[in-house]
Amino acid sequence: MTDSPAFTTTADTDLRERFTQVRTEVGKAVVGQDGAVTGLIIALLAGGHVLLEGVPGVAKTLLVRTLSRSLHLETKRVQFTPDLMPGDVTGSLVYDAKRGDFEFRPGPVFTNILVADEINRTPPKTQSALLEAMEERQVSVDGESRLLPAPFMVAATQNPIEYEGTYTLPEAQLDRFLLKLVLEIPERSDEVEVLVRSAAGFSPRDLAAAGVTPVLDATQLADAQALVAKVGSSPDVLAYIVDLARATRQSPSVRLGVSPRGTTALLAAAKAWAWLTGFDAITPDHVQAMVLPAWRHRLQLRAEAELEGVSPDTILRSIVQQVQVPI
Repeated sequence: MTDSPAFTTTADTDLRERFTQVRTEVGKAVVGQDGAVTGLIIALLAGGHVLLEGVPGVAKTLLVRTLSRSLHLETKRVQFTPDLMPGDVTGSLVYDAKRGDFEFRPGPVFTNILVADEINRTPPKTQSALLEAMEERQVSVDGESRLLPAPFMVAATQNPIEYEGTYTLPEAQLDRFLLKLVLEIPERSDEVEVLVRSAAGFSPRDLAAAGVTPVLDATQLADAQALVAKVGSSPDVLAYIVDLARATRQSPSVRLGVSPRGTTALLAAAKAWAWLTGFDAITPDHVQAMVLPAWRHRLQLRAEAELEGVSPDTILRSIVQQVQVPI
């Protein structure tokens, strides 16, 4: 299969260059997480949500806040705790004594990017409050549906090592996350740079002082999303995605493989990555590049595989090597 020709229109080129500038702006505050930055941009372009996994202190929340500022979007953060109620996220009806009536007070979900910090520390009832928002872009309170702003993305974080007092995310909710991005401890040189900036007075609470400025807005993001939606996909590549998904269901180490929603998620992510890299149609390379972040949270491993230390990433890499690539 030959690579598709790159986009040549001025509007396409300008928008892609602006997303390159977004990476530069984020780099003014966050060091050593280039892959996560790209993943968040891809999720925004594809209109999806992101699960960020990493130990405390790797700048998960700072990363989202900085990205939001560079895109001129509103961000709100919710610290998920065991006593958090659904209404604390979606909003609730409050009695107004002066008016003698109830009025709706929007919760933090009414924003462009919601940072759901340590989402696995709240009970399933509150976790499920996000399901309608993530899938339908609306919330229902007292029988009335209220639309959320556009764009809307949930960027949820979780700690991969502290499971005491946590609640496993239900499969229905995990499946709503387009990507799962893993933030590692930065390299030594990047960690030194973090200290250099801190010694120079950088404060993660003051992004303006760090020089982070908006280079895109919601309208331009919508234009880019429309262009991503137009990225083509040949029947051979679509069949390749299905073959990869079916291989996960047949793996002896997997109890539950990738669902059809997972195949559409991989397609959406591949189209966003293809557009960012200047292609008007996806290739197997774009698919392979997005397999891990799009599917690592969708596999349920058998108990014996987990005991042997097998990871979803290992299984997915093996499947990518085994499934025939269309030529």
